[in-house]
Amino acid sequence: KMFISNATGCSSIWGGTASISPYTTNKESGHGPAWINSLFEDNAEHGLGMQIGYETVRENLIAKVEALKGNNAELDAVIDKYLETKNNTKANDQPAKDLIAALEACGCDASKEILKDKQFLAKKSFWIFGGDGWAYDIGYGGLDHVLAAGRDVNVMVFDTEMYSNTGGQASMTYGYIYVAQIALGANMAQAVKAIAEAEAYPGPSIIIGYAPCELHGVKGGMTNCQNEMKKAVEAGYWNLFTFNPALKAEGKNPFTLTSKAGNMEKYQDFLANETRYSRLSRAFPDRAKELFEKNQKAAEDRYEHLTKLVELYK
Repeated sequence: KMFISNATGCSSIWGGTASISPYTTNKESGHGPAWINSLFEDNAEHGLGMQIGYETVRENLIAKVEALKGNNAELDAVIDKYLETKNNTKANDQPAKDLIAALEACGCDASKEILKDKQFLAKKSFWIFGGDGWAYDIGYGGLDHVLAAGRDVNVMVFDTEMYSNTGGQASMTYGYIYVAQIALGANMAQAVKAIAEAEAYPGPSIIIGYAPCELHGVKGGMTNCQNEMKKAVEAGYWNLFTFNPALKAEGKNPFTLTSKAGNMEKYQDFLANETRYSRLSRAFPDRAKELFEKNQKAAEDRYEHLTKLVELYK
């Protein structure tokens, strides 16, 4: 039930190469995600186009399903359950299967017409994948447009911090978008929970995942990337949080800060563990010391800002 539009980059290489593909089939039907690769500049719009195209076909089918009501009480019950769950990917799975079975048993011309496109009946999940270079620079305008459109799409940004053109663009503060920042190696439970909440959220969502890159020069190599994520969070270099607008309606705080205050005694050790930072210390020790102190102060200020958001949204 998952459709993926993947921007060109590292994620499309390990996502689209047959021998190392991270995607798999399920145990029930032998089906897996539908994956396609698009360009840097238009990947967000490409993913949105897939979602709009699918929803257009599905809405027409739903109208035909609703038109069948009133002739058969048993079929009506199946249709009602399907319509009740139509906007929830997980909950709609079995009702969609039951509806298809009921339409096949019906055998009327109207049901046959619907069954021609039966694969579109179940609610699908649409994801847009890409790196920080795509999300924050080349594809930023398109991504901003897609999030502003308010459609039910999910965005996953693999943030390696290594794209040379990223320039610290202003945050997107729409207020109705599900937002999360995760790091698998630091807190697997928080990451999985955030991904599940983003998929379930009936609107646009964006997840930013900390992604160590080989160009970081992590000591010991990329076999230690999961542990490097953990170090980044413990030191306060990377923060874990979620913003779920749906919680507002329940009278709950939509902003959850999972990270604790960073251990600033470990901050400089974290920077020194990666050659992207340590080589600056070797070349320009005095300048490096000054910049690293500013880096740490920025991390402290960022965490203080996040704690204020917790209070703001109470």
